Amino acid sequence: MPFDYRKYATYRPLKLPDRTWPDQQITEAPTWCSVDLRDGNQALIDPMTVTEKLRLFELLVKVGFTEIEVGFPAASQPDFDFVRALIEKNLIPDNVTIQVLTQARAELIQRTFTAVRGAKRAIVHLYNSTSPIQRRQVFGLDEAGIIAIAQTGAEEVLRQARQRPDTQWGFQYSPESFTATEPEFAVAICNAVLDVWQPTPAQPAIINLPATVEVTSPNLFADQVEYFGRHVAHRDSVIISLHTHNDRGCAVAAAELGVMAGAQRIEGTLLGNGERTGNMDIITMAMNLYSQGIDPKLNLSAMDEIISVVQAVTKLPIHPRHPYAGELVYTAFSGSHQDAIRKCLTQYNEKKPWQVAYLPIDPRDLGRDYEAVVRINSQSGKGGVAFVMEQEFGIKLPRWLQIALSQLVQGDAETSAREVSPERIKTLFDQHFLRQAPLRVSSYRMEHQSNQHIQFTLQYAEQLIAIDAIGQGALAAFCHGIGQHFNIEFDILDYEEHSLEHNRDSAAIAMVQIGCLGHRYQGVAIHQDSMLASLNATTAAINQALASGKIALEMPLKRSKTG
Repeated sequence: MPFDYRKYATYRPLKLPDRTWPDQQITEAPTWCSVDLRDGNQALIDPMTVTEKLRLFELLVKVGFTEIEVGFPAASQPDFDFVRALIEKNLIPDNVTIQVLTQARAELIQRTFTAVRGAKRAIVHLYNSTSPIQRRQVFGLDEAGIIAIAQTGAEEVLRQARQRPDTQWGFQYSPESFTATEPEFAVAICNAVLDVWQPTPAQPAIINLPATVEVTSPNLFADQVEYFGRHVAHRDSVIISLHTHNDRGCAVAAAELGVMAGAQRIEGTLLGNGERTGNMDIITMAMNLYSQGIDPKLNLSAMDEIISVVQAVTKLPIHPRHPYAGELVYTAFSGSHQDAIRKCLTQYNEKKPWQVAYLPIDPRDLGRDYEAVVRINSQSGKGGVAFVMEQEFGIKLPRWLQIALSQLVQGDAETSAREVSPERIKTLFDQHFLRQAPLRVSSYRMEHQSNQHIQFTLQYAEQLIAIDAIGQGALAAFCHGIGQHFNIEFDILDYEEHSLEHNRDSAAIAMVQIGCLGHRYQGVAIHQDSMLASLNATTAAINQALASGKIALEMPLKRSKTG
C-alpha cells in the first residue's frame, strides 16, 4: 500500500480570534489525578495483579497524589477485588479520594457503586463517546440519542449516591473523544449532564475533557478548552479536567496549554504509560513546573524508587532519554558540554538560583548525584575527563594534565569504540603518569642554607644512588642534582599540588610537567609527605620521557655531590 498523505483530512480548527490563553502563565500546579491503576493498567500486555496494584497504590500515595483512579470495577473482577481490598483493609489515607470509572449503563453503574461501598470519599467517573464517528458508526445514534445516554447515566449515578449517604461522593463526566467532537456538541452534552447533577461551588462537578486520541496540535486543543470554559453552564461549580494522550507526541504540551486555557485538573500516569503512545506523563509536567520554581505538589525526589516500582509492575522499560527520569538525561558525552558543566558546577552558589549549563535542574533534587553527569566516550573532551577525575577520585587536574589525559582517553575510546568507565580512566592515568620505574626517590633530607640543600636516595632499576644537590628551592635543587648526575637537561614547566579529597589520610598529590629536548612530559605522585610526592612526580615525568624513547640516562662511574 503506498505511503499516501492524501488519505487523511486536515483537522479544521474552531474560530477563536479573541483567545486569551497565549497570554496566560502557569503559576501553580493543577490538581493531579493518577490514572496509572486504570488507564495505565488496561494498556499493559499483562495487567497488574492485585498485589502489584497495591504496591503501585502505595507509591502514588507516597509521591503525594490525593486523587487516584483505582480501576473500572464493573469491567473486570480483578479491578473489583482491588477496590474492595483498598476499602476493606482500610488502605486509603484520609487525604486521598479514590476514583472509579464506569460507562453510562445502569447495570455497570450499579456494580460500580457496589464496589466502592464503605469508602469515605469516592469520585464516580461516568463517560460515553461523543464524536461523530462514534455516534454514526459505533452507536448508530444521532446527537439527541447520545445525550440521552449521558443523561440517563448521570441520573443513575445520582440515584445510587443518594442511597449511600455515608460516603462523600464526587461526580465526574467525560465526553469521550472530546478532541474529535464538535465543540458545540461537547458543551451541549456536558450541560445536559450538569443539569442532572446540579453542582454548586461547595460541591462542584468535574468535567473531564479527554484527548482520547490526540488529533490536533496543542494550540488547537487549548482553543477547544478555552471555548468550552466560556460556554459550559455552572462554570463556578465545574472543575475542568484534562486527560490527554500522546498520539502526536504532544500530550504534555497540550496539558500545559490546556491549563493556560483554564483547566484546573490533570489526569495522567507516571512516566506516561498508556494506550498506543501513552498517556500524559505527570512526572514530566510536574518537573516542568518544578524547574520554573513552581511547587508541583508532588514529591519526586526519590526518582529511582519511582522508576523501580513502575517498571516492576508494568513490565515496561524506561527509555534512557526519558525526560527527567531517564538514566542518561543528566549525562553529557560532548566535550564542550562537559567542560561547561564542570565550570558552572565549580562556580555554583547554593544560596542562589540554579544556573548550570546543560542541566535544567539539579540532579541531586531527584536523588541522583553528579558522578553520572559526565560520562566519557570518543566525543568527550578534557573537561569531561577532568570532571570524572575530580568527582570520582578527588583529583583536580590542571589544564595541561587535562589535555594530556584526555588525549589518552580519547585514543582508548576510539580503539574500543565504547564508553570509557571512570575506573578505566583512572587506570590510564596511573599507567601513564604515576610511573615509578626506573627512577624513584626512596628518601630525602633537606637543609636550609643560603640555597636549598637536599640529599636524596634514588632507586634506579636495582641500584640505590645517593645524590647531594644545592639549588634555589628544594625542587630546583633536586632537578639540578638529577640532571648533573645523569647528564640530562630538563626544566619544570608546570607544577600543581593539592590534598586528595577522597583520601582519609589526607595524602597529597603532586603533578609536574617537564620540558626536555623540545617535548613535554607529565608525572604524578601521591604521598602523605608532600615533598616526597613532588620529588617522585618529577621522576615520574622523567620516566615517561624515558618510556618515549626520546631520551636515555647516562650512568656515571661515581657522583656524590653536585652544585
